[in-house]
Amino acid sequence: MPALRETVTERLLLTAVGAGDVEELHALHADPAVWEHLPSGRHTERAQTEAMVRRAVQGWEHHGLDIWALRPRAGEGPRPLLGVGGCTLRFGAAWNVAAWNLYYRLARGQWGRGYAQELIAAARDAATALEPGIPVVAYLLEHNEGSRRAAERAGLDLVWRGPDAGNPDPAAVRLVYADRPLGRSTLALFTET
Repeated sequence: MPALRETVTERLLLTAVGAGDVEELHALHADPAVWEHLPSGRHTERAQTEAMVRRAVQGWEHHGLDIWALRPRAGEGPRPLLGVGGCTLRFGAAWNVAAWNLYYRLARGQWGRGYAQELIAAARDAATALEPGIPVVAYLLEHNEGSRRAAERAGLDLVWRGPDAGNPDPAAVRLVYADRPLGRSTLALFTET
């Protein structure tokens, strides 16, 4: 499992998110430009980013996989943060239902360069290697065309479309993509929160 903490793709160096990433991750998650599809998700307090990092560290410790910081693979000196993403394990209330939640968020200037595809491929490979019986799921807002295209290009299939529970916009529509058909209780992990 330690090999997954640092993974390389064709152009990216993916490293397990840790406390040293908080500053750059907060800048990314506080940027309104990366939240144009869900403004209410933007981090307005550093404590939100710190909590996200703590959850990721716990995910790496307990499940062997969580989110990575994305940086350029090549280059000398400090490598700028391009984004963050990976797979986080989600459990149902009874702990007998689980799914890998595929997450990807790129800095606005990095959209359209194919980095999401590299990240998604690495995350799916890692999740499948660790727990092949657990589905990989991406849930996103219908009007987020870029995220939808990324999920579809990655070979995920649309398995659900419906209201976005908890979204401040009552008209928001959520899409759920997965690498296999989902049972009702697994689908509920993404549609009832």
